[in-house]
Amino acid sequence: MRVTTVLREAARTPLIKFIGKRTIPAILPATVDHTPTAHPASPSQTLPDSFAAYRSKAQQHGPLNNPSRLSSLSHGVIGRTPGSALGPIKPNKGEFFDRVELPVRFHRMPWTQAEIDAVETGGASLVP
Repeated sequence: MRVTTVLREAARTPLIKFIGKRTIPAILPATVDHTPTAHPASPSQTLPDSFAAYRSKAQQHGPLNNPSRLSSLSHGVIGRTPGSALGPIKPNKGEFFDRVELPVRFHRMPWTQAEIDAVETGGASLVP
């Protein structure tokens, strides 16, 4: 006798019990309105006339329609001005640019030879 055929013939009752009748969702794809609308959280509640109109008012790290920005991109001006022309760069009080500027207790501690050996051998040098 084959066990698999006996198991297949046995009635299987699901562990999950669904409440109610299985039905097709009330909203069918044919009845869904696909016209563009403004997002509910939009401040103006209106859509732009065109993408060009949106792009003219959009901002990303400053205005996107700035003529000097476009000319600098097309003529390769970016990077011509040295960093020193931006003025002195100094950290605010309580800020540091490098760990060396911190108090001595925050400096990096030197590695001991035992630690170097442990790293190089994957910890095998620690086992006696």
